[in-house]
Amino acid sequence: MMADFGLRIADSERKRRGARRPLLIVLLLFLLIPHWGCSQPQATAPKPPAQRAGREDRPQEADQAVVPNPQSAIRNPQLPAGFVPVKIGILPLTELSSPSDANSGAKLSVFVTLLDAFGSQMKAPGVLRFELYEYIPRSAQSKGPRLNLWPDVDLTNPAQNNKYWRGFLRAYEFVLDTQASRDKTYILEATCLCPDGRRLSGEYVLKNSP
Repeated sequence: MMADFGLRIADSERKRRGARRPLLIVLLLFLLIPHWGCSQPQATAPKPPAQRAGREDRPQEADQAVVPNPQSAIRNPQLPAGFVPVKIGILPLTELSSPSDANSGAKLSVFVTLLDAFGSQMKAPGVLRFELYEYIPRSAQSKGPRLNLWPDVDLTNPAQNNKYWRGFLRAYEFVLDTQASRDKTYILEATCLCPDGRRLSGEYVLKNSP
């Protein structure tokens, strides 16, 4: 009988514990739910991509680099191709005059023209150099010894350039002193030293005059 009583007590205690277990589970869940909600990571807004220093300024700097400077264009004008001297010529008006008296020498009047790529006579800066050579007839090399070399004429100065310019002829005129004789034939060579470093040369046979 005592054994049955003990079994009933044990069974009653087991049932009482079994009834408490769901209550404990519910209470435990009730306590943990708020913590789970707080511990969840909050969604953060995506950060904008980092901009490298100077990257946005480069297009503006490139645009500024290609913008032409009007002042520099005025100071350093770029002439269109073809409108610069490409050839020098000596006009047939060039002649050797006799001395005016026994104490003076002969005068060599030289008319020089500069031509552009289109064959037009033009006015241009440069340095002109004149040389007179002896003429050797019936020879493959008709230019003989040099007889005269005059000082260079600087035409880079506007006033000096205008001094020798003859607008009605579209040519330059120079009068050179010489000891050459009118009864001989010579070769006159004119050389133009251009500001860009080019050298233009031309020759003219100065024939003897009766």
